[in-house]
Amino acid sequence: MARQIITTANAPTSPLYSQAVKAGPHVHVSGTAGIDPSTGSLVESTIQAQTRQALTNCEAILHAAGATLDDVIEVGVLLANPTDFTGLNEEYARWFPSEPPTRYVAKLGPDLPGLLVSIRMTAFIG
Repeated sequence: MARQIITTANAPTSPLYSQAVKAGPHVHVSGTAGIDPSTGSLVESTIQAQTRQALTNCEAILHAAGATLDDVIEVGVLLANPTDFTGLNEEYARWFPSEPPTRYVAKLGPDLPGLLVSIRMTAFIG
């Protein structure tokens, strides 16, 4: 099965990994932070704002691959501070109000100044 590298200017990029890889009907979106792609900087320092921007970035990457949030089957969340769990859920619920995908939440390993959350996704386009 051939894989296709997905890129968009509407989400942050890195030379170290692809924004997403499409393989068959699956789209694997890399961990994405609350970085505004127009400035290259983290948005404000609340968990809600960074979660909103990370999900906006993921959505842009999905669209570049021909997918939508409705196609997402799994979400992985890494939190820098476990006490931000409630704030994460406040914003997350707005994006997946019904029939949400499977999800896991874990503690972010490296201490990256200002970074509160990283979100990755897998979508199935069937």
